[in-house]
Amino acid sequence: MKIRNITISTLALSALLVSSVTLADSYEAVRDAVKKLSPLTENIAVSETPVAGLLEVQIDTEVVYFSEDGKYLLQGRLFNLETREDLTDNAKSGIRQDLIKSYDSSKQIIFSPKDPDYELIVFTDLDCGYCRKLHNQVAEYNEEGISINYMAFPRAGIGSESYSKYVSVWCADDNNEAMTLAKNGDDPVPKVCDNPVKDQYDLGLQLGVSGTPAMVTSDGKMIPGYVPPKQLKERLDSMYKSAE
Repeated sequence: MKIRNITISTLALSALLVSSVTLADSYEAVRDAVKKLSPLTENIAVSETPVAGLLEVQIDTEVVYFSEDGKYLLQGRLFNLETREDLTDNAKSGIRQDLIKSYDSSKQIIFSPKDPDYELIVFTDLDCGYCRKLHNQVAEYNEEGISINYMAFPRAGIGSESYSKYVSVWCADDNNEAMTLAKNGDDPVPKVCDNPVKDQYDLGLQLGVSGTPAMVTSDGKMIPGYVPPKQLKERLDSMYKSAE
């Protein structure tokens, strides 16, 4: 009986080692496939997914999926229909969180209550209608315990009129006042200084911002588009307090 137990344990250990080797081979096959597609890529992270035979691959700031043999590439979003979880966005949240942590928060234009429950980075364009609607309600967001931490995302791109306006807002003596005037349709007094507008725009592109307003939580979750103050508070409560 003792010998039989040893045999069973040995077989179990052998199976585990074979499984580990197979997984390691799969990871290497996928990395090789990525390198063939993009030889200059350095940041490649491979991990398992809940789907048999499908591996998640983070390539710089993008998330894609590969078959375990590295022969098939799948681009798109992976959902768990039972939990309604967006597994792709969960993976991207980690990437966004790392990028946000590396950025100097003192370069944001902040409208905040004294002790906010939530702090949101809001990528904003000075001229977009929903960005202006959000700003017209900034006091209501603050009343709901939400801090609005603005970062620049001039949708027309670097060198555009919107870009120049944002530079003038940043360079104003009072950023918050200049932001409010610009959001109300008044052109800020033209000014030029050392500013973070291009860096913030580039960061927004890295985070996956494609339109404004775009809100990002401190742990990297993306909330695209305009959401009214009360609904946003309810959404944030649902996202975080239900997880406590």
